[in-house]
Amino acid sequence: MGIWSRISRVFKSNVNAAIDKMEDPQKVLNQTIMDMQDQLVKAKQQVAVAIADEKRLEKQYLAEEGKAKEWTEKAKLALKAGNEELAKKALIEKQTYDNNSQGYKTEWMKQKAMTDKLRNSLKDLSDKIEDAKRKKNLLVARAKRAEAQKSIQETMSGMSENSAFETFDRMAEKVDQLEAEADATDELAADFQGSSADLDKEFKALQAGGAGADDELEKMKREMGLLSGGSSDTPKLDAPK
Repeated sequence: MGIWSRISRVFKSNVNAAIDKMEDPQKVLNQTIMDMQDQLVKAKQQVAVAIADEKRLEKQYLAEEGKAKEWTEKAKLALKAGNEELAKKALIEKQTYDNNSQGYKTEWMKQKAMTDKLRNSLKDLSDKIEDAKRKKNLLVARAKRAEAQKSIQETMSGMSENSAFETFDRMAEKVDQLEAEADATDELAADFQGSSADLDKEFKALQAGGAGADDELEKMKREMGLLSGGSSDTPKLDAPK
């Protein structure tokens, strides 16, 4: 194989691949239906012309047949009048119209047979177009579903390739680290502040507790008359012997 043949084949394959990739099923199917509709319109016009020819031949056949009947009646009239020569001439004219009538009838029957076939073909074409329309709707629905599925898969693949979810995981770990560092800072601050605060609390509690006991002790001594120089209504207890 020559180099130019190989280059030509590669070029054609690339062009065909590009065309296949560019083809939109919905647009292609719509255009196909439109082309079929145009063909149907042209076919209807052709069938209409054929039917018109059939009608014309039928009309000519009936006209010639009618003329033949007229000359038949004229021949009978001439015979009744006793004029055989005139009757013979009338029959000659009748024969001419009979021949013309038979010729038109033959052509009319052929044309009618053809138009009947054309009518059936036209109906078949119309039915096929209607069936194609229904199939087009199904194919378009399938194409849209496949395109949506493909788009989702490409999106998911792109997100995986770009490590979008890994970015979220990494940021979540970073936020966890920041929160842990903030908690550690709070605990350290509480430790430094808590030592002096707790010491103050202990002394205050000690002072509060000691003052309360002293007061209670003094009050009890006063009530018992044990305080020197003090007086109390409560009698003194006898010293143990």
